[in-house]
Amino acid sequence: MSTIIQTPTPNLERSIEFYSKLDFDLVEQGNSVFAVDSQSIIEINTDRFARAGMKLYKPSWQGDVEALQEFTTVLKTENGYLLADPGNTWVYLIEGEAPMVQKGHTPCLLGNYAGFSLEMVDMGKGASIWNALGFKTTSGGPEQGWVALQNEEGTTISLMRPNSCPHLFFNPSLTYFNGKEGNPKVIQALRDHDIPLTEEITHFNKEGLVDNVIVRDPGGFGFFVFND
Repeated sequence: MSTIIQTPTPNLERSIEFYSKLDFDLVEQGNSVFAVDSQSIIEINTDRFARAGMKLYKPSWQGDVEALQEFTTVLKTENGYLLADPGNTWVYLIEGEAPMVQKGHTPCLLGNYAGFSLEMVDMGKGASIWNALGFKTTSGGPEQGWVALQNEEGTTISLMRPNSCPHLFFNPSLTYFNGKEGNPKVIQALRDHDIPLTEEITHFNKEGLVDNVIVRDPGGFGFFVFND
C-alpha cells in the first residue's frame, strides 16, 4: 500500500508558490503537481471536486470495502472507492499503482513531520475505520481521548476528541514537532520566508510567547507547527 496526501487548490500558481517557499520540491507528472520533501508527498489537485485528505493505493480494495461498510458509507468511484471518517477526512482508495514520485532528500521548513492529526466526535468509530484501512493502533485509545495509529508504510495518524486542543483545528492537518528549542527557530524561518501564520499560539507558554503556530495552504490544508 502506498500513501499520498491530497490538497485541493483554488489557484495552482498560489499553491506552488506556497510550497516552494516552504522548501518543498515541486514535481510535475502528467496533469498533476506534487510537493515533496524527505518526509512526505503531497499532491496539489486542481480538480474542483477534490477535497483535502489521503489517497491510498493498492491493486484491489474489494475485501477491505466489505469490512469498512460495517462502519461507514463507501462510494464506488471511477478508479476505486471513496469514504470519510467521522471527522470528515476524505479517504480515496485507489486501485492501481501509485504515481512514480519519490520523496526528496531534505525536510521542508516546517521541521519534523509527525503525521496526520484528526479531530472527531466519535473516536471509537474513527479508530475502527482506520484499523480497517490497515492502520494499527500503537498507543492510546478512544476512552483516553487520543489514539495513535500507523500503517505498514509508516504513515502516522493521531485522533483527538473534541475540546482537547485550545486552538484552531482543521480536519485534516499535518503535524510537525520540533521541540522547545527548535520550534522558535522554525517559526522565525516561516516569518523570514513570508509564510502567513493562520494562528500564533501562546496558550502553552507561561510568558505569553508565541511558541506554536498553525499554517494553512491555499486549499485550506492545515499544518500544526508545534514544539511537542
